[in-house]
Amino acid sequence: MTQSRLEIIAVDDDAAFWEDQDAVLSGLRESPPRIPPWFGYDELGSELFEEITELPSYYLTRVEHEILRRYAGEIADRLGSAAVAELGSGSAKKTRVLLAACTERRATTYLPIDVSREMLVASGDALTAEFPQLRVRGLWGRYEAGLASLRESDDGPVAVAFFGSNIGNFTPAERGALLQEVAATLRPGDLFLVSADLDKPAEVLENCYNDPAGMSAFVRFRQNHLAHLNRRFDGDFVLHHYYPRAHYDTATATVEGHLYATEDHTVSLKNLGVQLEMRRGDSINVGFSAKFRRPEFVADVSALGFALDEQWIDPVWQYGVFLFVRT
Repeated sequence: MTQSRLEIIAVDDDAAFWEDQDAVLSGLRESPPRIPPWFGYDELGSELFEEITELPSYYLTRVEHEILRRYAGEIADRLGSAAVAELGSGSAKKTRVLLAACTERRATTYLPIDVSREMLVASGDALTAEFPQLRVRGLWGRYEAGLASLRESDDGPVAVAFFGSNIGNFTPAERGALLQEVAATLRPGDLFLVSADLDKPAEVLENCYNDPAGMSAFVRFRQNHLAHLNRRFDGDFVLHHYYPRAHYDTATATVEGHLYATEDHTVSLKNLGVQLEMRRGDSINVGFSAKFRRPEFVADVSALGFALDEQWIDPVWQYGVFLFVRT
């Protein structure tokens, strides 16, 4: 670890988010039951998601990386002297391209926010070793806690980045609440750099969010949500009693990833005092991924006190990166 340029700060009650029983209970009481999204990103889950990004059918990472590679210099120029904070930074594989352009122009502070401390350390080590002009201050916790930490900082202008089209991984109400948190964090003139996956035919999306033949990255990633609940709350989910399948709902423009029960059974989570009666064919929701139409997406973000500064969209208009200024 490059001590002088890398530090990891717990911003979420020493990672108490893993023990947030209220969030888990609320999700499990929905119909169908739902697991909070961050429970998919423990150390193993973060590694499994990296495997997903390498699947040939998973176009999001590949297309986003190409946009960032092509326009990194232009984006870095528009960011100016702002520190770069990133929600859900993961391995920072995509962000590395932008940070390279930023550090070519100036000394840069990177503030990755992630629930995986292991991923923050690994990515921070790699980035500080590669870029002498880069300082990394990792914020270990959920998005809301990371944003709250930014609000308490007086480090100057900041650009909040949210890549991977992760803005779509929430219900509409959750997405609105998160965008309000971002708006409340940023001062006039600060920046919000966000990517969005644009709406497209159901066949393309379902191919993207399900494993190709002979591969199992999505299976293992989604089943790990159950394994993580078992570890945290003394549960007895049997992983092979569930198979994953993602479907695209054209009415809501949302891909939903579910785990479907293969037989009737009862699940206990002893530390939560919860029992789930699962019938064959019942499902547990382990992920949303909303898809967007560009005009509506820009209007929704702008309505919260932002103005669109620039956009970068791939040649066939399947994916976009948007830069907003806080007004």
